[in-house]
Amino acid sequence: MAVTGIGGLFFRSRDPETRAAWYKQHLDIDAGSSSVWNQEAGMTVFAPFKHDTDYFPADQSFMLNLRVAELDALAAKLESEGIAVERRAEWETEYGRFARIVDPEGLPIELWEA
Repeated sequence: MAVTGIGGLFFRSRDPETRAAWYKQHLDIDAGSSSVWNQEAGMTVFAPFKHDTDYFPADQSFMLNLRVAELDALAAKLESEGIAVERRAEWETEYGRFARIVDPEGLPIELWEA
């Protein structure tokens, strides 16, 4: 038998209700222990990084990467809602375009438009 995909992402939170509401408001993701998020089929990268990587903050054991459509429009929406969006020229790659935000508890989120 084979694994067919990621069935969930579970992480600790100081305020789960507020954090779930933030994901719904800003990224339109239904989050919470009783929520199910039906997503579009697409690529998923599952990759361990070296313990000393500088690709995401050292105080975080993982970074969430979300596939998005219309990265520029989403970035503009997030910025209008007071969320800082980081973009770098080197994040325009042959794999697509990337930007980064941070959730209310400091989790880095990479936005990826393939």
